[in-house]
Amino acid sequence: MSAATPAPAAPERRPPFQSVLRRWPTALALVLTVPGMVTGGSGDTAVADSVEMYGEALPLLPLLDVVSQSMALTVIALIVLVLGAVRGTPHGPVTFRIQAAGAFVFCVLALAGLAVDPDLGRYLVAAGWFFHGVWDFAHLKLDRLDGIVARAFAEWCGVIDVCVGIEPAFLL
Repeated sequence: MSAATPAPAAPERRPPFQSVLRRWPTALALVLTVPGMVTGGSGDTAVADSVEMYGEALPLLPLLDVVSQSMALTVIALIVLVLGAVRGTPHGPVTFRIQAAGAFVFCVLALAGLAVDPDLGRYLVAAGWFFHGVWDFAHLKLDRLDGIVARAFAEWCGVIDVCVGIEPAFLL
C-alpha cells in the first residue's frame, strides 16, 4: 500500500496593502526623493551645487556611521581602512575586503567628481550614488548584511541612492 502524496498548497494571497507594508523602506525612500527630482533646479549653479553636495556625501555611504565633509570623510575612510587591515574587523577579512573595495571606488568617484568640471563631475558623482544603490541591493540579495546593517536600512538606502544618482545625471 502506498501513501498518497498530498497536493501542494496554493500560495497564500495577501491583500495589496500588506505587500506595500512589507516594502515600506522602498515607499519611504521614493516619497523622500521623487519630489526633489521633479522640482529640482537647473542651470550651471544648480549643477555645481548638486555635484558638490552629492560628491561630499558619497565617501560616507559605505562607512554608514561617519559624518563630515568630503576631504575629512576621505581621510577618515583611509584611517578606518588602515585600522581594519591592521587590527582586524568584527565581520572577518572577506567582508572587510569587500567594504574596503567599495570605500575606495566610492571615494575615487566622489573626489574625481569634485575635482573636474561640474558638467563631467555630475556624471561621476551620479554614477557613485547609483552604484552605491546597486551595492546595497547586491548586499541584500547575497545576504551579506548580518550584523553589519539592518536589511530595512539597506533597502531604504539603496532606493535613496539610486534616486539621488538619477537626479544629477538626468534631471539637472
